[in-house]
Amino acid sequence: MDHRAIDLPQDMTRQTVAVTGATGFIGQHLVAALHAAGWRTRLLLRQQLNNSMWRDLRPQVVLGSLEDEASLARLVDGVDAVIHVAGLIKAARRRDFFAINLDATAKLARTAERLAPRAHFLHLSSLAAREPALSDYAASKRAGEEAVLDILGSRTTVLRPPAVYGPGDRETLRIFKLARQRLVPVLGTPDAVVAMIHVQDLTRLIITLIAAQPRGEVLTAADGMPAGYRWRELLAAAAQAVGNPSPRFVDAPQSLLGVAALLGDLARAVGTASMLSTQKLRELRHADWGVAPSELARPAGWEAQFDLHRGFADAVAWYRSAGWLPS
Repeated sequence: MDHRAIDLPQDMTRQTVAVTGATGFIGQHLVAALHAAGWRTRLLLRQQLNNSMWRDLRPQVVLGSLEDEASLARLVDGVDAVIHVAGLIKAARRRDFFAINLDATAKLARTAERLAPRAHFLHLSSLAAREPALSDYAASKRAGEEAVLDILGSRTTVLRPPAVYGPGDRETLRIFKLARQRLVPVLGTPDAVVAMIHVQDLTRLIITLIAAQPRGEVLTAADGMPAGYRWRELLAAAAQAVGNPSPRFVDAPQSLLGVAALLGDLARAVGTASMLSTQKLRELRHADWGVAPSELARPAGWEAQFDLHRGFADAVAWYRSAGWLPS
């Protein structure tokens, strides 16, 4: 994966940044990009480091969890910046979402307030937080944003990414698998739009923002098309990337999606986390996941390097090299 060095002012290099969620899709890319940009990284991990992607980076490691105050204290003590990436994206119950996305996030912010009083705190949220009524997940992310802003105020930057894709992502891999079929189901409504961003553009944006003066802002990330893409555009680009020259698009039967969502609801009712549920279906079929100019993060020195076609081609090349998609 290409993680290019980012030019920073001389006095910003070799400062220490604390990172949560480092072993996730975005977090893995972010740690490598921070290292390339000259930051020392201190990571909160549940177990000892075992990631070939970071073999030569030698980050500091704090063993523990978001729920453990002692671990959080060791993580943020004296750091120059905090990037909070960790969050719960699927859960069996509403309280599980709020325990991590609100309570643990607030605990981290309070710890940073006490032990890293000059640190810039960047909270990586979700575009779903813009629509908290859609789901427990969206509501918990919105609540986490509000808690961080309430605790840290102008020391905070809240960044809401849209759909993030790229090498190593298992969620958007499903889109490419669908796009290989002769009949490609369109999951969203015809006029619905979805903003996108390649993971490397997102990590470059995070690093650009964390090096800047915080202002207590809520910003949204997006590629060069912040207004978003219609589902057929997305699937057509995915089909092109996987070498499917003439896909036929069909609207996914609402009854089938509804049954699948209800099965997800039943799984949640018995305590099993499921990515597909009635709530997730509401998120999926929401009409506007585009990004308005007033929301958009466009700091000086940053612009998206991947358009949709180049980004999808990059993702597919990685999936094939990793054996996740056939050549």
